[in-house]
Amino acid sequence: MWSSSSFPPSSPLTICKPRSNSFLSLALPTKTPNSHVDVGDGSSSEATPSIPPFHVKSITSTSNPFVKHCVKLRNSSSYRHSHGSVLLVGTTPLREIYNFQESMQEKPTTIDCLLLHEKASVPEEFVESGVHVVRVNSMVMKKLSGLQSTESIDVVSLVKIPSTFHSLENNDHQDFSKWFPSAYRILVLDGIQDPGNLGTLLRSAVAFGWDGAFLLPGCCDPFNEKALRASRGSPGSKNESKPVSCLSHELARILTNTKVCLVLGSEGSGLSKESHEACELINIRMAGEFESLNVSVAGGIFLFMLQPQNKKFD
Repeated sequence: MWSSSSFPPSSPLTICKPRSNSFLSLALPTKTPNSHVDVGDGSSSEATPSIPPFHVKSITSTSNPFVKHCVKLRNSSSYRHSHGSVLLVGTTPLREIYNFQESMQEKPTTIDCLLLHEKASVPEEFVESGVHVVRVNSMVMKKLSGLQSTESIDVVSLVKIPSTFHSLENNDHQDFSKWFPSAYRILVLDGIQDPGNLGTLLRSAVAFGWDGAFLLPGCCDPFNEKALRASRGSPGSKNESKPVSCLSHELARILTNTKVCLVLGSEGSGLSKESHEACELINIRMAGEFESLNVSVAGGIFLFMLQPQNKKFD
C-alpha cells in the first residue's frame, strides 16, 4: 500500500496492486537492492550499483553505471519493483512523499541518494538529514530526468518504494482490514493504463479524503514517471444489462453514512466482467451529445461528490 507517487501530507491513502492477472490478489513488499559497488566517475562494474558509495561526490559521465541504473529504474516497472526503489524527478514529489510518510507516522521514506545539479543548493529540509548528495552536471541531469529541458530540475532522488504501497500475490483469502482498519471510502481502478489518468485519480483521492486504493490487473505502475508527475493527480458501446443511476447530490446524501467502494474502468474497455457484475452502476448526466468523460475527470467528480462527510468543505 502506498500513498501516491507524490501525494500531499494532508491525508493518508493506501494503495494495493496485484502482481499477477488475478482479480484481487495479495502480497507484500518489494525486494531489497542487491550489491553496492564502487561506481566512480564513468567506471564500469560487473554488478549494477544500487547506490553510489559514500565517497563518490560527483558524476560527470552519462555512461556511469549508476546513471544507467537510475535510467532503468525510471523506465522499467519490473526493474523498479525488483530493486524496491523509485526515481523521483524534481523537489516537489520528494517533499510530498517524504512528508506524507511522516504524516502517517510510518517509517520515514528512505532516501538512498540525492543527485543534485552542480550549481544547485541542497533542499533546506534535507540539509541536516545526512542524506548522500552526489553532484551532477547538466548532461547527466538531462539523462537522469529524461527531459529535454532541465532548467527547472535541480534534483533527482533515489528512494525506497514507500511502505504505504504493497504489491499483491495470488491469494483469495486475505484480510484486508490490516491495511484498511477503518475504511469508509475505497477507490478501485480497473485497467487504467494511462499513467496521467492514474496519477490524477490517486491525487484526487487523497485531496478528497479517501482511505485507500486498489489497482486491479491491467493498471499501469503508479511509479511510472508520467503517473508520478500527474499525481502531483467510456464503457464504449457495450449494452448494459443492469439499471444505471445518475450521480446527484441526493444520491451522495443517501450514501453519506454508507461505506463506498468506487470502481472506475478504462475509457476504452470499461469495467472488467468481474467488476461489472459486482457493482451498482452510476453515470454522470451530461448536456448535449457528449457520451463520455475522460476517466480522470469523471473520477474526480465522483471522488468529490462521494467524499467522507467529515472531509467536505464548508
